[in-house]
Amino acid sequence: MEKTEIRNREDVNKLVTTFYASVRKDDLLGPIFNTIITDWDEHLEKLTDFWESNLFFKKKYKGNPLAKHVEVDQHQNGTINEKHFGTWINLWLQTIDNLFVGEVAQLAKNRARNMGTFMHLKIFEARMTKPS
Repeated sequence: MEKTEIRNREDVNKLVTTFYASVRKDDLLGPIFNTIITDWDEHLEKLTDFWESNLFFKKKYKGNPLAKHVEVDQHQNGTINEKHFGTWINLWLQTIDNLFVGEVAQLAKNRARNMGTFMHLKIFEARMTKPS
């Protein structure tokens, strides 16, 4: 398969759907995602909006990903850790490298690294400020 640049929403959707197919099969991440997400079509559409907004600066995404990730961690009894984030980023990078090349692909990698670090820190912080 020939690699292309990420040029539009269709490419973003291809990235998101391919990536989450890997996540769903992953031994560590699959059980978490498959338990929490009940409507995959809706979730993939929302994540396509999210990444299209982040990569092409379109104002399509409406939501609070940080709050959702804190919620997921609470649902998992505070067990989300660096291994989860490492697995997530490795799958993301592999998916991009398998499908795409170019500047936007590199931007998608960099944004994911930054978001993963931010989310991990904020989840840990939320645990520390959680009322007893």
